[in-house]
Amino acid sequence: MKRVLPALVLICVTALTATACSDPTAGDGGSGGADSGSGARVDPTARLDGVKLTMWTAQNTVNAPRQVIDAFEKATGATVDTQAIPDLYEQNVPTKLASGDKPDLMFWQPSISTLPFVQPRQNLLTLDKEPWVDKLGDTEKSLGVIDGKRYAAIVTSPAMLGVYYNKDVFRKAGITEDRFPRSYAELLKLGHTVKDRTDAAAFYESGGDKWPLQWQMQVQLTDLDRQWWDGLNTNRRKWTDPVVVKAVTTYKDQLLGAGLAQKNYRTGTFTGSADALWNGDAGMVLNVTSFQTQLQAKHSTAEIDRRIGWFPVSNSDATGLYSPDQTNGVVAFRTGDEKRQNAARQFLAFWLDTDYADYIKAMRIPSVQPAVDSPDGLPETSLAQLKALPTANGVFQAKAVVAPDTHLYLADMIYGKKTPLQVAQAIQDQFAQVAKAQAVPGF
Repeated sequence: MKRVLPALVLICVTALTATACSDPTAGDGGSGGADSGSGARVDPTARLDGVKLTMWTAQNTVNAPRQVIDAFEKATGATVDTQAIPDLYEQNVPTKLASGDKPDLMFWQPSISTLPFVQPRQNLLTLDKEPWVDKLGDTEKSLGVIDGKRYAAIVTSPAMLGVYYNKDVFRKAGITEDRFPRSYAELLKLGHTVKDRTDAAAFYESGGDKWPLQWQMQVQLTDLDRQWWDGLNTNRRKWTDPVVVKAVTTYKDQLLGAGLAQKNYRTGTFTGSADALWNGDAGMVLNVTSFQTQLQAKHSTAEIDRRIGWFPVSNSDATGLYSPDQTNGVVAFRTGDEKRQNAARQFLAFWLDTDYADYIKAMRIPSVQPAVDSPDGLPETSLAQLKALPTANGVFQAKAVVAPDTHLYLADMIYGKKTPLQVAQAIQDQFAQVAKAQAVPGF
């Protein structure tokens, strides 16, 4: 989940039109019969012979829609051509859009911090009245909406942030489920138990890849209420708030400084974290669902269930966090071709209605629709995350109008280049820069 916002700022300032940059959702809300604001009913399996749709994906998700595309093409006679956009996806997509290139459909992160970069009101179909909207779970319903209008279909559940643990290490440390932490302070205490009673590191931290460094800070910010985030988003609060500085300081002093991470935490990698947890070299890894994807690529469900567990934790309770990513949302573009726009809406209806149960079974992922059961054979870790999702807190990418590159500044800290206060100031400086470029009120 890498962030490339400095590049996006440059794109917004230099590549996109002045009108678009001054208002990320500028444009006419109407698009005739192709806009779901008309309430037109969609038949998911209506014939579309000769219709060709283009769908942009990231390089690592080019095969994600394959099952539903095959089924849709067979049912309707349409053709859906997937085009992988080179990494970094979040940087290159706005560049292509600025050049005038535009797909019919696209994977895109459905968060308030990232969705605006494709100028939804100007570029995307609104999807408020689609029949699948009411089928989504409550958390999924909250995604893909900007200024009260829905611009993204939610096809997968947001990633869940929580603690993956090695069951053998916990057994050696005498840690049972009744001792699982109900706060971040208790999580650190649990880390000391692992460190003192086993030869494993309490946590594995990935300073080499940098992006996972954000999670220890994120967990500590879950007590901030909606008013705090509203204040941040209107320039009345700052990332230099003492509560943020304290979170960074706690990570630096009470986790890293206390020896709770593996010795090579400055150079540790994301793939290395999965191997270390699996082998029992580390007791815990705090990360999102992509960590589990690594495990499922190498090991069977039975093997994972025997060796790895998962539990949620926030700053002051045992609540998990959800984190939107680009695999969760699919948007449909205003192309000016009403036939293709209606076909794009039909594709989304087919995905989230006719084919949905088959799609999640093929992908081995949890259901975003409470009325549709998740497929059999999911690891217990996946089921635990699904159970925790309805009450989960959103990470700051889901709450802040801009998601700054906190991991880069935390990396500077662990390399000795920044203090916690300097980390917070760097986060604030970038946040304000991007918000100003987007003409967010108050900046």
